[in-house]
Amino acid sequence: MDTPVIRASGLGKTYSHRGSEAHTALTDVSFELGAGRLLALLGHNGAGKSTLIKLVLGLIEPSQGEISVMGQNPVHSRGKRALPIGYLPENVSFYDNMTGFELLKYFAALKGIGAQSVKQLLEEFGLDYAMDRKVRTYSKGMRQRLGLAQATLAEPKVLLLDEPTVGLDPLASAFLYRKLNELKQAGCAVIVCTHELGLVEQELDKALILGKGRVLAKGDMSVLRQGCDLQLRVAFDDLPKRVAGDAFLSEFVREDALVMNFSRREQVLDYLIREKQICDLSVSLPSLSDIFHHHVSPLVHSATCSGGIEL
Repeated sequence: MDTPVIRASGLGKTYSHRGSEAHTALTDVSFELGAGRLLALLGHNGAGKSTLIKLVLGLIEPSQGEISVMGQNPVHSRGKRALPIGYLPENVSFYDNMTGFELLKYFAALKGIGAQSVKQLLEEFGLDYAMDRKVRTYSKGMRQRLGLAQATLAEPKVLLLDEPTVGLDPLASAFLYRKLNELKQAGCAVIVCTHELGLVEQELDKALILGKGRVLAKGDMSVLRQGCDLQLRVAFDDLPKRVAGDAFLSEFVREDALVMNFSRREQVLDYLIREKQICDLSVSLPSLSDIFHHHVSPLVHSATCSGGIEL
């Protein structure tokens, strides 16, 4: 079995400020992420996502537990040979008076990368036509492309992105995830922190859902669906007529569909195919958004009277 690129065990982080009450941002967070896999990091505002990203980057030390990136402590490695980690923050801030080429060349020089690679990267990210324009003239989508190009300059083995598609149009978002898939195929482990659940659901290998600093759920979509056992819908032509009088199926009939908990799906589908010879059916599974709200909404509801937490 391959060693995980990122491994966190029992992570906790408490911030203590002189003269004020200590704040616990994370409690007992554990997860693993392998090479060539994408983890969707999800949670309400204030759930601890940013703290977890800082721990992976080695910007802060955990108060409890351990974290390793490529077998190393990320904090200790900062003073030695830097780990191959790329990072794209939510709000990309650049030197606006530089051109796109000048900016990327500057970051490349810091990492010991030649100018020719910069030109190739600008072309790869569709920015070669604007390489001599000031960054202040770039659109939101262009700045995100430039930010991702900067984050991938040194061919990172770990890439972290914080809300990378906020404010992007569908074409720009699709471009970004295409690039992420290319990086995954090259063995890069990717963490995407996002509220754009519909977009990331199609791309993730696993998700980590945080609430009030704790892990609410984690795993791939199958594991997440099993964990909350939400309802799914099965539909097919002439459904009322084709299931009429069937004692087993009658309990699942809801107007024009069969509705059941996720844990019953195999039993019902097997019955439809084997006993009723119904194969021309469509199945609507619980979405990532359904799963997220199932876990997080109770927290938001319970906190409403005391100031609340935001989604």
